[in-house]
Amino acid sequence: MDIEIPDKLYFKIGEVSRITGVKPHVLRYWESEFGAFSPNKSRSRQRLYQRKDIELILCLKRLLYQEGYTISGARRKLREKDAAAIVEPESVPGPENVSGNKTHELLSEVHKDLMNLRDLLRRETPAGDDSPRPTDH
Repeated sequence: MDIEIPDKLYFKIGEVSRITGVKPHVLRYWESEFGAFSPNKSRSRQRLYQRKDIELILCLKRLLYQEGYTISGARRKLREKDAAAIVEPESVPGPENVSGNKTHELLSEVHKDLMNLRDLLRRETPAGDDSPRPTDH
């Protein structure tokens, strides 16, 4: 079942909810719980999601609802695999598909995602604990 995402730059939370079938309060919870996506906010403080956020939400929905992962299991899965590998690779633009102006925007997004991942890892790993974590599914 392929879900068609409209060709737009930004989506409000209601649009994302309709596209993904995930209620807005769940989207806000996942945003705080996973940290893997952090939508920009408009001047009126509305969340503005991008296509990559919607793809990640659809991935989380699949992991949680179809594959039966727990929240912590889905979090580990996201940590194990780069989000671009979980989401279909052809949906992630490569350098050959990015114009010069878009390159800076893409690098900024990558930087933001890496910072979110770093913060997520810091929250989950107690200081001085380098032992491997068991995975659950």
